[in-house]
Amino acid sequence: MSVFEFQSVALPKVAEIERLEIREFLQREIAEKRFEPHRCSWSSFDAGFSQRLGAAGFIGVTWPEQYGGRGASTLTRFAITEELLAAGAPCGAHWAADRQSGPQLLKYGSDEAKTKILPQLAAGTSFFGIGMSEPNSGSDLASVKTKAVKVDGGYAITGQKIWTSNAHRVDYLIVLARTGDRGESRHEGLTQFVVDMTSDGISPRAIHDLAGNHEFNEVFFDDCFVPDDMIVGEVGEGWNLVTGELAFERSGPDRFLSDYQLFRELVDQVGPTPDRCASIEIGAMVSRLASLRKMSASIAGMLDQGAQPAVQAAMVKELGTAFERSVPEIVRKLVPVEPSQIAHDDFAEAMADTVLRAPSFTLRGGTREILKSMIARGLGLR
Repeated sequence: MSVFEFQSVALPKVAEIERLEIREFLQREIAEKRFEPHRCSWSSFDAGFSQRLGAAGFIGVTWPEQYGGRGASTLTRFAITEELLAAGAPCGAHWAADRQSGPQLLKYGSDEAKTKILPQLAAGTSFFGIGMSEPNSGSDLASVKTKAVKVDGGYAITGQKIWTSNAHRVDYLIVLARTGDRGESRHEGLTQFVVDMTSDGISPRAIHDLAGNHEFNEVFFDDCFVPDDMIVGEVGEGWNLVTGELAFERSGPDRFLSDYQLFRELVDQVGPTPDRCASIEIGAMVSRLASLRKMSASIAGMLDQGAQPAVQAAMVKELGTAFERSVPEIVRKLVPVEPSQIAHDDFAEAMADTVLRAPSFTLRGGTREILKSMIARGLGLR
C-alpha cells in the first residue's frame, strides 16, 4: 500500500514579507472603499480590482519577469492567496489564470502564446476560464465528446462545455477536446487548446445558480478555429496535462477558506467568553483549518520542486470542501439567526449567502466520489 506524507513546510522569510505587503494593499483598498469584503472571495468577479492587484505585482508572482511575473516561489504565492481570501477580496476575474491556466501555459504553451498572453494575465487585464466539464459527464473528464479536427493552420472545435465559470466575461478558455481515439484507457486522444473568446463559432449561455448569480455558463463550439500555436503541450497529451493542472486547482487555500467570512462573523458573534458548546465547536474548526493549511502549504512546497501531487491535492480538496460544507451547519447550531440576503445584518447576510453556496463546494473541481476514487487508487486500495 502506498503512503502519502505531507512534509511540514515553513514559509520562507520573503513569503512573510509579501504577506505584510499584500495586507497593506488590501487595507488601503478597503479604507478607500474600493471593494466590500465578499462572502465567496474567489468567485467574486471584479475586473477593476484585478487590474489594480496586477499593477501592484501580486498576480503571476511565480512566473519569470519576462512574462510579467517576479520569479517568486509557490510558497510566496500561498501567503498572498491566504491574505486575499481572508480579506474577502473579489478575486474571481484573475483567479483561474493565476492559479492554474497561467502556470499551465508557462510550462506547456508555445512561445507565441506565452509572449502574447502571460503579461496580460500578470497585469490583471486579461482573464481565463476552464473548459473541462461537459453535459451528462459529471466529473468524468475521460468521457469528453467535444472534438477538435485538424484543418489548415490549426484545429476546428465542435462541442459543448458546461459549468464554465465566467465564460461570458473572460478573454480565453483552456479547452480539453478529443483529437483522436480514446483507446482502452479512455485517456488517449485528448488535447488542450487555448481558445480566444472573440473567435467565430463560440457562444456562452448563462446558467443562474440558487443564489440568483450568473457565474456559470454553457459554452457551445461550432467549427471554432484555433491556430496551431494555441495548442497546449503536444497533441494527444491532454490527459496528462489536465491531471497535472488539477494539482493546482484542488490544493490551494481556496478549498477550505471559501466561507472564512462566515467563520470570522461567528467568532465575533460568540464573543470573548463563549459557552462550553461554542468553545468546543470553534476549537475543533480551528484545529481542522490549521491541519488543512499545513497540508495545503506542503503541496505548495511540492509544486515548487516540480512535483505533480495529484493524489495529495485530491485529499486536500476532499477534506477542505467537507469542512466548508460543515461550517454553516455548525454556525446554525451555535447562533439562532434567520439567514437573509436582504437583512441589514452582516451575520445574517453571510449566513444566507454561505448556505446557498455550500452545496457547490464539494462539487466544483471534482465531486467527492471522484476524489475518493483517486485517493483509493493512489493508496493501492483499488
